[in-house]
Amino acid sequence: MAETSKTISLNILEREYRVNCPAGAEEELREAGRYLNDKMSEIKQASSNAGKVLGTDRIAVIAALNIAHQLLSAEGEHSGAGKDISRLCDRIDQVLSQESQLEL
Repeated sequence: MAETSKTISLNILEREYRVNCPAGAEEELREAGRYLNDKMSEIKQASSNAGKVLGTDRIAVIAALNIAHQLLSAEGEHSGAGKDISRLCDRIDQVLSQESQLEL
């Protein structure tokens, strides 16, 4: 049976966006919308404090780039941790293999 989708409303920089969402993922999408709104609001505030007026599209692109950078950094850290775990598992296997050979 096909998954149903639902339309939800998100408010980002005081504008309402209606988006389709898979059933059951509504809260995750709302959380993502709140996160995006917070990041865009930070950029808007920082630009205002610097005496600049940025359009919503430019704010959105800057927020998207910042979020993409965070994601790629996190993925890199995750990948590095995975490699460390793999090396540790290999080392444990070596030690266990040596221990097994000594018992014979």
